[in-house]
This record gives sequence, structure tokens and C-alpha cells, in this order.
Amino acid sequence: MEANPPALRKLFKDSAVAKLLDFLTLYRDFDYSKVEICRNSGVAWKTLFRIWPLMKEYGLVVETRRVGRAVMYRLNVESPIVKALWDLAFQIAKHDAAKKVKEEVKVTV
Repeated sequence: MEANPPALRKLFKDSAVAKLLDFLTLYRDFDYSKVEICRNSGVAWKTLFRIWPLMKEYGLVVETRRVGRAVMYRLNVESPIVKALWDLAFQIAKHDAAKKVKEEVKVTV
């Protein structure tokens, strides 16, 4: 387990969906093939293959282009669901930061 996992993974533990969303959120300005998404998110190909239709159904990812035979995807930043997930991730990070500040204040006092 990472020392400081991304926000959604903190709440959803090692959920494959959380891993995918964390990766795609962190690198939302770039597009990736499914192979690259698997490799960089830590989600197995078989798991991605099972989850991907759900991600597309809810509009969480969009196809951006084709490079040879590879189809490239990125996070759908226009999706209201993605925007809500960003807000959730921000609130989790804000909560963790406030908790850390309280712990630091106790240590220095």
C-alpha cells in the first residue's frame, strides 16, 4: 500500500475503479491507450476489460484519437459525474489536510 495514496483510493481502498479514476484524474490532460492505462493505474487487463464498458456508459472516459491500431482515451472533463468526483476527491484531500494540520499542531504544542 502506498504511503500517501490518491484521494479516491483512500475512500474506496484498492478498488479498480478508484485506481482508474485516480490515474485518469491526475493525468487528465493526456490521452492513453488501454494498455497504458492498465500499466500506469495498476489495474489488470482483465479487470479493465470488465470495467471499461461501465466507464464508457457513464461517460467517464472519451475516445480522443487513434494511433495506428491503438485507440486513445482520456477522462471526460465535461461529464457532470467526473466533476462531482473531482469535488469528492477535493473534499477528501481537504479533510486529510485539516487532520494533518491538527496532528502537527498537537506535536508542536
